[in-house]
Amino acid sequence: MRNSREIVRQKWLLGRAHRAIAKSVGVSVGAVSLTLSRATAAGLTWETVEGIDDAELQRRLYPSAVAATERPEPDCVWIHRERHRPSVTLELLHHEYLERHPNGLRYTTFCDRYREWLGRRGLVMRQVHIAGDKGFVDYSGKKAQIVDASTGEVIDVEFFVAVLGASNFTYAEATYTQRGPDWIASHVRALEYFGGAPAALVPDQLKSGVTRACLYEPDVQRTYEELAQHYGTTVLPARPARPRDKAKVEVAVQIAQRWLLARIRDQVFHSLGELNARLRELLVDLNARVMRRYGKSRRDLFEQMERAALRPLPATRFEYAEWRKARVNIDYHVAIDGHLYSVPHRLVHEELEARIVADVVEIFHGRVRVAAHRRSHVKGGFTTLTEHMPSAHRAHAEWTPSRILAWAGKVGAATRDLCEAILADRPHPEQGFRSCLGILRLGKRYGEVRLEAACNRALRVRARSYRHVESILKNGLDRVATTDEQTTLSLTHENVRGRDYYH
Repeated sequence: MRNSREIVRQKWLLGRAHRAIAKSVGVSVGAVSLTLSRATAAGLTWETVEGIDDAELQRRLYPSAVAATERPEPDCVWIHRERHRPSVTLELLHHEYLERHPNGLRYTTFCDRYREWLGRRGLVMRQVHIAGDKGFVDYSGKKAQIVDASTGEVIDVEFFVAVLGASNFTYAEATYTQRGPDWIASHVRALEYFGGAPAALVPDQLKSGVTRACLYEPDVQRTYEELAQHYGTTVLPARPARPRDKAKVEVAVQIAQRWLLARIRDQVFHSLGELNARLRELLVDLNARVMRRYGKSRRDLFEQMERAALRPLPATRFEYAEWRKARVNIDYHVAIDGHLYSVPHRLVHEELEARIVADVVEIFHGRVRVAAHRRSHVKGGFTTLTEHMPSAHRAHAEWTPSRILAWAGKVGAATRDLCEAILADRPHPEQGFRSCLGILRLGKRYGEVRLEAACNRALRVRARSYRHVESILKNGLDRVATTDEQTTLSLTHENVRGRDYYH
């Protein structure tokens, strides 16, 4: 109002030009013209202006603005609470406000009043959480304790807290560690406590949930990602060093520390089960307490707006699975806990991922499962599927001593006897496989009749190798008649002196 009064004074009392007034007061020439026009339209003179206060001058120059200030003020607490409901907008709330107060504020002023109220509530209140939209999870810096009944040792245990964004409905429990199995199990129990899953889970970027912390593209741990898929939700990690991203759970952790941990500070628990049973009792009281800011309890808000907005839980509970990276060795096997599992041979030297549950090991290349084996705990053992082997290895693996002898028997008894002698002559039967297979394949080149004869001759001269049989066939010795008795050479010859010569 000081500008309006000064503009009127300089114009009507001093008679200055519009530009001079604008420069003096620090406004535009248009603003000077508008103020003088409004003053003239209101029938004001300098004497009248001089005799009224700023409020009256405001009312005469801007009657519509003054009328707006006299309209019913919106209930900003009600607006903020209603905005938590799905699909509720400020425009809808303004429409409902006008239904109750037909002469109420226009939409722009209505929104301005609400934003001013938010500003006075501080940064924590700036986030608007839609019912069923987000659930926040974190561990408390302060830990709970249990006492070993046999030794009296005091054991610190972790304190897990989960809270729903819109209703502040809270869950808390104690676990031995923050590692993957405990982290996942706490999520499963929290979602079962809520009776549904929010559209997104917002954790801190701890290693159990995020394998690589990043401001823009954090890598979510595979088991955690599987849990989200199982429950039809997603994971939205908070930015590193940005506690305001998960302000809900930061506050929930503080409240849980005060109303749960502080209340059991003088109680002794000898097991994790006892401790969590007591925490469940205290959670009922915490969620039933009326919040001063909302005028309702967490349980009331949850039942009114959030329970129906949560996604229903699947029929089966999530089963924890451990994911590990494994590189394929030259023998097309990967090592998991000291046991070797085969994969398709084309993946040699590739880095794969293994999904490990209680009794099954699944191996993935990218997102495609390439192998599945029943889990074995035999250290140094191996599990191999025939279809994973190269064709040459597969053919070799299919040969056994009995199969080789059966094939040899089809050629003839001598061939079978020679192959049996070769297998028996080697320290390990597999060492004779190649010799026997080579001998049997000679039948394709020379015919089975000649092969049988060659094997018969080899047996007589005690030959026990592929090279001997091949030499017999190549030189045609299989066609030379042989007798069972050795040929006796005559010793009668003119060059043979005989024994009587030496007497």
